[in-house]
Parts: sequence; structure tokens; C-alpha cells
Amino acid sequence: MDERTRDLLVFAAIGIVAGFFASFVVGGHGLIRYLVTGIIGAFVGGYLFKALGINLGIGNAFVSQVVTAAIGAIIIVLLARLIA
Repeated sequence: MDERTRDLLVFAAIGIVAGFFASFVVGGHGLIRYLVTGIIGAFVGGYLFKALGINLGIGNAFVSQVVTAAIGAIIIVLLARLIA
């Protein structure tokens, strides 16, 4: 397996885990929904944390990325519900 394929699989895993955790807070179900909200949440959470200068202080990079993506996914789902 080359590095690019591995990176995509890790990115998908982060998205699925983050979407799953976000579903506990805001509801929802389904693997595809977890993946989509988690991936979008990763971008949103990463952007917001960087723009606001927030550092979670978590030593494990994978866990930090999952938490950031989950927070971003929660924000996305809440905003979507406000708009709808």
C-alpha cells in the first residue's frame, strides 16, 4: 500500500470516528452520514481552531484530529438544523 492510499484511509477513519462521536451529541446514524459529517467537520474544526488559535493540548495526533473533526461536525450539524 502506498503512502497516498494510506493517508486517504486514515482520513476516512478519522471522519467516520468523528462523525460517530458527533452523532452521540446531536443525533443521527448511518456510516455514510458519519463519514460525510466527519470529513466536513475536520475541515471546519481545523479551520476554526487555527483561526481562533485554539490548541487542544492532546499529545496523540490521531486523537487530537478526531476531537477537532468531531467538534467541527457538531458545529456543521447544528448550523444545518438552524438553516433547515
